[in-house]
Amino acid sequence: MIAARYFRLSLSLGFYINEGSIFTEFAEDMTQSAEHPPIILASASPYRKKQLEAWGLPFTVLPPESDEATLKRELKGPPREICQKLAQAKAHSIAVNNPKALVIGSDQIAVTHEGEILSKPGNSENAVHQLMKMSGHTHSLLTGLAVIYQGQGILQVERVDITFRDLVEDEIRAYVKQDDPWDCAGAYKLERFGICLVREIKGRDPSSIQGLPMIALTEAIRELVGHMPFELNPTVLQLAPGAPHA
Repeated sequence: MIAARYFRLSLSLGFYINEGSIFTEFAEDMTQSAEHPPIILASASPYRKKQLEAWGLPFTVLPPESDEATLKRELKGPPREICQKLAQAKAHSIAVNNPKALVIGSDQIAVTHEGEILSKPGNSENAVHQLMKMSGHTHSLLTGLAVIYQGQGILQVERVDITFRDLVEDEIRAYVKQDDPWDCAGAYKLERFGICLVREIKGRDPSSIQGLPMIALTEAIRELVGHMPFELNPTVLQLAPGAPHA
């Protein structure tokens, strides 16, 4: 069982987290069959979309309506807490208008060995700068997950510690040119050539590196819904694009 935090859906982001209890209050009757709740991924990330597609379950992608850039500028506190709040804001922005859906929100930040928070670099020079900072050191990749269903929410952060080799600038520039990791926290893609920069990876859930912690997501769905969709009716599964046939 994950050490998750629970929260109640609110109509504003004035709320935060209450730990250790599940809130079920809601202004409207949301009684619904829990067999196959519609799934919404509150993310514009193609990487998270691809991860969820691997399950072969139908879902809808709705980019979050929260102002992520403004939130990142305004949020204060430890990196773990910031990551939680960002994931929660994404899921909340979609869940308020889709109360019968299971809504998934996620956010990711990289934290250097000196405690500096690194977000998406946005361009090649920033990417090179970020990778130079992490060369020869261990940094933490924090991936926040917020799952909301019928007014209840579970919040979790997965941490993976990644140690880079000692890298030279020419190698870093060649890598950035190859992978274009401008839209990735920490400026690398481990599913591509970014893995060549790494000496060691430590963490519970390696899937979180790509942006969506699938182990934590499974646990959250079981906690909120009571089962995974395929457990009741295997026919709901659809072969994901690129998945191997039996």
